[in-house]
Amino acid sequence: MRSAGPEVLGWFSSGVLVLTIAQQVWKQWKEGTSKGVSRWLFVGQMTASAGFTAYSWLVKNWVFVVTNALMLLNALIGYGIVLRHRRRERRNPQLRTAPV
Repeated sequence: MRSAGPEVLGWFSSGVLVLTIAQQVWKQWKEGTSKGVSRWLFVGQMTASAGFTAYSWLVKNWVFVVTNALMLLNALIGYGIVLRHRRRERRNPQLRTAPV
């Protein structure tokens, strides 16, 4: 019989990672600005998360399938927020506080 310890540690760590990144995306949304946030951060995260999700699926590591799928969703939301903020700044240049 296999010990549940490693699985519990994996799920706990997954939860911490996903909540940490989600908190940052929420802050970006709540503050109404993406100042200093590169869209390439999210493009890279989406690419890596999609690849890691597929890899994790192939090796049947369900902790990482779920973690990376949630990270991909988080990156999509974050990227959408960045695009929304950039579009709003282009329409209303007074909102732009610094070049990004």
